[in-house]
Amino acid sequence: MKAAVLYEKNHIVYKDMEIRKCQPDEVKVKVMAAGICGSDTHKMIQKWKYDLPAIMGHEFSGYVVEKGSKVTDVNIGERVVGIPFLPCRKCEYCLRGQYSLCDHYGMIGSKSYGAFAEFVNIKATNILSIGNMDFEDAAMIEPSAVALHGVLNIRPQIGDVVAVFGVGTIGMLVIQWLKIAGVKEIIAIDISDKKLQDAVKIGCEKVINPLKEDLVAKIHQYTNEMGVDIALECAGSKVTQEQCLLVTRKQGKVGYLGIAYSDVTLSEKAFENIFRKELILKGFWNCYSSPFPGKEWSNTIEFAKAGKIKLKDFISHRFALRDTQYAFNMMIERQEEYNKVMIIPNKE
Repeated sequence: MKAAVLYEKNHIVYKDMEIRKCQPDEVKVKVMAAGICGSDTHKMIQKWKYDLPAIMGHEFSGYVVEKGSKVTDVNIGERVVGIPFLPCRKCEYCLRGQYSLCDHYGMIGSKSYGAFAEFVNIKATNILSIGNMDFEDAAMIEPSAVALHGVLNIRPQIGDVVAVFGVGTIGMLVIQWLKIAGVKEIIAIDISDKKLQDAVKIGCEKVINPLKEDLVAKIHQYTNEMGVDIALECAGSKVTQEQCLLVTRKQGKVGYLGIAYSDVTLSEKAFENIFRKELILKGFWNCYSSPFPGKEWSNTIEFAKAGKIKLKDFISHRFALRDTQYAFNMMIERQEEYNKVMIIPNKE
């Protein structure tokens, strides 16, 4: 098969690779769409800790072209989404059904070959049927599940005012789920005016660009000096990770979905707010619950099919598999403003 193979820091080669036959419990998926996650770019240039050469890509969909001898409940030609997380199913957290916290998980696209390739092998327990769902929509199920995992577990109440920091792919998906959850008002915060305009289009009542306005003052103006009920950090920036603590009301909630890629140093005021305001801080990792992979995944599929949540609308760029290196260069060097970048390994 053809694959985009990572050999070292931001060095990807488009080449022929051997792909083994399916193991008895696996299926082989012909990859029709695979998204580049923000974590892919960071892991590749900062903290790649897995074996090289590697094939990245963990947000993907396609259809089954081969199945192992023990696979009986999957059909050849079935349209599926891949679930990249491989829980051990033996540790304390797996036995509790807290799969996102598994101590010994595997991961398609980092610990094993992923979907920036024409085909990928995956356990039959790690696919879900998508019916007639568009392949690009289906490749967005994983990031949507990440967003929903955060929203479900921060437990917004009807009437809440929520600040969403960072309105890239995850932030935009979070906004949609918050609207479905019944919050009263969402304040989108980003340094890109274009992304803020997009947030308004999907229902954000207010937006703030902190490069142009005083963030804390503006939040106080919008909330009658109270602060927001919930602040959700979706940018993975040490700046916004602190700002969440400055704009949340007393006994409010702060949820962290963005990954910290550098040390976070808090100002005295931000740290004092945690205890003086009795804030509740929660972190959200991955997107899995019981029964595996969880309602984060099943709800995304059901709501997307019903037209209640938009997925592929947030795809800004599409690249052929042979152009994967170009796609990463564009993102890492920020040559263009982008949202979700999709690799298309095979044409329909």
